[in-house]
Amino acid sequence: MISSLYPLARAHLFRMNAETAHHLTLCLLDIAARAGFAHYLFQKVPDAPRTVMGLTFPNPVGLAAGLDKDGACIDGLAALGFGFIEIGTVTPRPQVGNPRPRLFRLPQADALINRMGFNNCGIDILVANIRAASYHGILGLNIGKNTDTPLDRAAEDYLFCLERIYPFASYIAINISSPNTKNLRQLQSADALDALLGTLKDKQQRLADRYRKQVPLALKIAPDLDDEQIKSISDMLLNHHIDGVIATNTTLSRTVVKSLRHGDEAGGLSGRPVFHLSNRIIRQLYARLGDAVPIIGVGGIFTGEDAKAKLTAGASLAQIYTGLIYRGPTLVAECVHATASYLMPTS
Repeated sequence: MISSLYPLARAHLFRMNAETAHHLTLCLLDIAARAGFAHYLFQKVPDAPRTVMGLTFPNPVGLAAGLDKDGACIDGLAALGFGFIEIGTVTPRPQVGNPRPRLFRLPQADALINRMGFNNCGIDILVANIRAASYHGILGLNIGKNTDTPLDRAAEDYLFCLERIYPFASYIAINISSPNTKNLRQLQSADALDALLGTLKDKQQRLADRYRKQVPLALKIAPDLDDEQIKSISDMLLNHHIDGVIATNTTLSRTVVKSLRHGDEAGGLSGRPVFHLSNRIIRQLYARLGDAVPIIGVGGIFTGEDAKAKLTAGASLAQIYTGLIYRGPTLVAECVHATASYLMPTS
């Protein structure tokens, strides 16, 4: 199985520029999927179904957004055994993102710093890629605003994306927490978030009536929130009947990595340093939301026990990203095995 060879492959990939290695890996995975043998390369993952947000997930371990922004490798990623795949972040119009280099490895900390800036080919390409894929599992679509869209018109971009992708999504993630689009995190403030959620919820209901199906909305938040912000966001999730919350995105904190090479690069830090930050947010959210708003836990998962810790903190599902880069495909099966027997309420 190719999974067991990943440490050797990683040694070669880590000699490359991080973004180049990223694209090469996705390209090879896509080739394997198109050739029809991707499913034979990776460890089989056990069934561990659970129902969350009204959707039945084959297992509780998913891929976080950001790895496949344009949905160009959905079938290849599905072969790794994920219970669900989240693609994006996608914006209405194509954009190149921030200047390179914009992705940095910090191997001493099992971490990455990125300042990609929502680089993507735009929503029309993403929809075309979804149509071309054979995957019929749970597909989350993560949406954002274009960099040049003024903050006071951000809702227009989210509404445009919501309408365009609604027929193709299992759930839709609202990304207001990336640190790499100027001022985006200001949408987490009380007044801005209240207005945005109200607008999106109204649009969701009208789209549900049009397509005769309810596609859940999940809000993706930052790990750098204080207690009062968490309380405010929790109240708005309940007031607007938002279907889920994804905790968390990358952090701006550099406490753990400031002395390391690339530790002072601008952007969002992911990987092990985010593990406890995200767990704190999950615990506080669950204390306020209970089972009324399911939580998807993401940040710093490198072992099966890490994934289980997200569920113990209050998450219903877990997502991985940076751990996959460092550990390889075996991490997916390891996390599923660790969480499969975890008893949790369904919602």
